[in-house]
Amino acid sequence: MDREANSESPVTFRRHGALAQATLNLPRALNALNLEMIDLLSAQLEQWAQDDSVACVWIDGSGDKAFCAGGDVVALYRESASYAEAAAGEARTTYTTDFFAREYRLDHRIHTYEKPIVVWGGGYVMGGGIGIMAGASHRVVTPSTRMAMPEVTIGLFPDVGSSWFLNRMPGRLGLFLGLTGAQFGGSDALFAGMADRMLADGDRQRALEAVAGLDFFGAGESTHQLVSDCLKALQLPPGDQPSSSLREHYDIIQQLTDYASLPEVYHSITGYDGDDAWLQKAARTLAAGSPMTPWIVWEQLHRARHLSLADVFRMELALAVNLCNSGHFREGVRALLVDKDRNPAWQPPQLEEVPVGEAFCCFRDPWPQHPLRDL
Repeated sequence: MDREANSESPVTFRRHGALAQATLNLPRALNALNLEMIDLLSAQLEQWAQDDSVACVWIDGSGDKAFCAGGDVVALYRESASYAEAAAGEARTTYTTDFFAREYRLDHRIHTYEKPIVVWGGGYVMGGGIGIMAGASHRVVTPSTRMAMPEVTIGLFPDVGSSWFLNRMPGRLGLFLGLTGAQFGGSDALFAGMADRMLADGDRQRALEAVAGLDFFGAGESTHQLVSDCLKALQLPPGDQPSSSLREHYDIIQQLTDYASLPEVYHSITGYDGDDAWLQKAARTLAAGSPMTPWIVWEQLHRARHLSLADVFRMELALAVNLCNSGHFREGVRALLVDKDRNPAWQPPQLEEVPVGEAFCCFRDPWPQHPLRDL
């Protein structure tokens, strides 16, 4: 019998026999993650990990528009430093350290969870939503899936483990997506290694019931194999799946990023003069974005190439807190989401004017002891 928690909670929990379900439940906010949601999901995952009657976890989002469209950036904006405060040396790190440390700890736990985790990634899956989905053992996308790491528009950087998974995409797709924040769909996620199966948008309940009906405690295959075979049987045939923009643009993306320095790659992408609308939008987004973010992306992918998963999250936590304390993030969110004038006054305004040493300083731990040292 299904057991349901408080439906007014920002994360609801249900049991379907041996299948445990968590649903992000802020549909009006496209299920954007706040601290309460992070803490609720973290605590429940730990409980289910210790519960022998739970064989598999299913995570989805309320409504059809989004699994999770990101994190609660407005709350982070309120607790981040302006350019003036940063110049005056007014450190504001308590809330940002707390938020990102707890979010990254959750993401790391999903990556290392012993039981199968299915994430239904229909609709918008961005920022913090990708953080939850990327580490799951069974990542489901649909034709409506729209993914992106658009932090260049708000003066942050692709986080939630992006240093790990962007580096593992074919060729230099990860570098391109990290720099431009370009949106990509479910078929693109499959091509880039960010998803495992594509199912029809209307098949969520059917798939959940199929997974719940598996004989997890019978003899035979492992629980991971049972879930994989179940979802494989339900996936859309290749001929019914949308085409992949990343696959179609793969060669030109390699050409645009085939340079040894960031300024060369930056001007190659922003100088694109072809007639492809998707590439035009990517070029415009990079050109209008924070001049600091590309330096961070370039360096984070280089530094993370041989890091462990835990070290990736430790590096990203320092970056997130330092950038929130630099003025760049606050200015980006102000322009996009608070004042909504879409006219950020970046300081400095041009890529070449950013002191490289300032970007490198963002990688330094701002605490005497790292909050994620125990991962």
